[in-house]
Amino acid sequence: MTVWDRPEPPKRPVPLDRERIVATAVALADEGGLEAVSLRKVAARLDAGPMRLYRYIATKEELFDLMVDEVQAEILPEERPGDWREALRTLAHRTRRAALRHEWLADLLGGRPALGPNGLALSESTLAALDGHADIDTAMRAVETVSAYYIGAIRREITRLRAERATGLSKHDWQRARGPHLTKALATGRFPALSRAVHDAADTDPETSFTTGLDWVLDAVSAKLVPPPPPT
Repeated sequence: MTVWDRPEPPKRPVPLDRERIVATAVALADEGGLEAVSLRKVAARLDAGPMRLYRYIATKEELFDLMVDEVQAEILPEERPGDWREALRTLAHRTRRAALRHEWLADLLGGRPALGPNGLALSESTLAALDGHADIDTAMRAVETVSAYYIGAIRREITRLRAERATGLSKHDWQRARGPHLTKALATGRFPALSRAVHDAADTDPETSFTTGLDWVLDAVSAKLVPPPPPT
């Protein structure tokens, strides 16, 4: 039985429910990452006994599942996308924006399928956009391919943001600090392709880089979509 199938206990003596518990856990994670979240810490924030929370949520893993589903409500499209490409592009961009608001989400993306109501609605919306464009196996591979791209890109971006905070160095500060070492290495002539990249490649912002890569992946997916034959 999942946490969504299990009925909630009575709210007495102190008003408490899963909605408040999850909202508190999300707030703790936003403040200090997943390491700041435990049922005991959530209970302390709610001024409730830890054992009361175990009547609502059995494990920390269940709590994480509920937190992800809560944030997936922010990812759900506000209206039905016009076509499959818009649906997958919207999914990627809304997931990125949600992860930038809730950095801990990046640590939980890419695991087992989300089975909460918002996660199921998100999967339904995404797959429904591919109806009529491919058989179900191809549609599944298309969604997996696009999600592999945006999850990887989001994790890389969040990792860099965390590194900036941990070191106190911005991207350009870090580049200047490492500049002498890199210049010396490139001067050996052993890294001509890397040298061209360092000296000639455009410096793009994270959103532009994310959007460009996503469009390339969607172009590749488009080449594989063949409408299934009509039923006989």
